Amino acid sequence: MRKPIVTIFYQFNPWNSSIGGIQTVIRCFMKYAPSEFEVRLVGTGDPGFPVGKWQEAELGGRVVKFMPLFPLQDDNVRKLVPTTIKYTAALLGRCFASDFMHFHRIEPSLAALNWSGDKTLFIHNDLQKQMNAKTGNNAILWQRFPAGYFALEKLLVKQFTQVFSCNTESAKFYQQLYPKLADRVSYLKNTVDNEIFYPLDPKSKEEKRRAYAQQLGLAEDTRFLLFAGRVHPQKDPILLIRSIAAFNDPKVHLLIAGTGELMEPVRSEIARLGLSERVTLLGALNQNQLSNLHRISSAFVMTSVYEGLPVVVLEALSSGTPIVTTKCGETPKLLAADSGIVCEERTPEAIATALQKVVYSGDYPAQSCTRNAQPYSARTVVSDVYNQMLERWQQRSVLMPASSSF
Repeated sequence: MRKPIVTIFYQFNPWNSSIGGIQTVIRCFMKYAPSEFEVRLVGTGDPGFPVGKWQEAELGGRVVKFMPLFPLQDDNVRKLVPTTIKYTAALLGRCFASDFMHFHRIEPSLAALNWSGDKTLFIHNDLQKQMNAKTGNNAILWQRFPAGYFALEKLLVKQFTQVFSCNTESAKFYQQLYPKLADRVSYLKNTVDNEIFYPLDPKSKEEKRRAYAQQLGLAEDTRFLLFAGRVHPQKDPILLIRSIAAFNDPKVHLLIAGTGELMEPVRSEIARLGLSERVTLLGALNQNQLSNLHRISSAFVMTSVYEGLPVVVLEALSSGTPIVTTKCGETPKLLAADSGIVCEERTPEAIATALQKVVYSGDYPAQSCTRNAQPYSARTVVSDVYNQMLERWQQRSVLMPASSSF
């Protein structure tokens, strides 16, 4: 029997420093796919490289097939024409029907309406808050046209065999919005690759923290706070910078790993508040670089307006690093009392108070953080999903051999 083919659709190149939880989840679904499957990704490419052709490549020891549809210079910054529109347009008129198809945005599935195969939609945010102009912080263009979005979604969602949401509230929302499809909608844990994100022993952590402080020209006793992600309205980085100002401690230094459309406003706010010596902008980093920073940080801080379950939170916890977060997404439900603090108020003062407690109290040990992250191990979560897929594939094969249109 031939191998079933799973084709993943998303607008990125997994070998680049592409920022975002969606990208990380996709990498895990590629890396940890069982050998029974052939894995393909339809994405975007680097300028100057061939597009529209399948290429064989390796990701985390797993051989996959990759087809870039068009070149994309930098997918970390929002463009005037959203990349999702360009990606959807590039799919139209083509046929990538395969045994299993994974979509991480619903818009590209417009091209797949007439493709045969088992389709899964992954929802990565709290959709209600994301689409609400009052709570969404102008993070996506659809907030200006919510009726248009839901009309499109109503047309497209019927084609999916499964709808996975990493946010329990969003899963309930979809079940209520589409009652005829309710049995297809379920909550799915996001994943963390604990082969990459793991803690250091206390002595090694201190040695590496001091070495990094020296590398940045800072005092050896400097403690680090880390933010990693898109510098984007959803993440509210201005609130983050103001929180560091309110946490008026020269021995605490913020590392910002990421880039995005709000970089200039962030730089301006850092200068306005006189924080140039207390904040370092690192740009986009790869997973290994980011994991090193997680391991030496005293806390990971997140000031988002809305979230699903941020993968970067799981990465921090898996690295033994506690969390300080605003009240959004699944993170408040995930954190234990000894693995982080959820700020009830979205104010610099509330966040600064929480940071001070986490950094200095000693009440948030690494083992508590890693224990919280353990159920989200990528190998376990991904294997469970693929096992379900394989069962469906085998059941269909008994009745009628599946076909592929490649």
